[in-house]
Amino acid sequence: MSKKILVAEDSSVIQNLTKKILTLQNYQISAVKNGKQVIDKLSSETFDLILMDIHMPQMDGMECARKIRQMTGEIANVPIIAITGNANNYSMDDFKEAGINEFIPKPLNYDNLVTVVNNYLANGN
Repeated sequence: MSKKILVAEDSSVIQNLTKKILTLQNYQISAVKNGKQVIDKLSSETFDLILMDIHMPQMDGMECARKIRQMTGEIANVPIIAITGNANNYSMDDFKEAGINEFIPKPLNYDNLVTVVNNYLANGN
């Protein structure tokens, strides 16, 4: 059974690109446009990994990650990988404090995205 990934990204271009890349890797992809939709989606589905943009409307990625980490059950431990065009505005400590495991800078690089995602899903980092 293939692994399920939730992509949270408000840019439809980046969302579609990410979905195409990860579908080629045989992952099941669901996508939403903001952190509020992530929380709503997690109430009815489970995922093996969340790829989350940091800057989204309604609820940004940092706040959403904090809310996920406060949930009960296995979902509180799901790996969260941030996707951001403003990586220089954050330190890894900022991401870790919010409960984010890793980040991938924008613009997305095919090999980097696949390597990081595969590493988390294959090795359970």
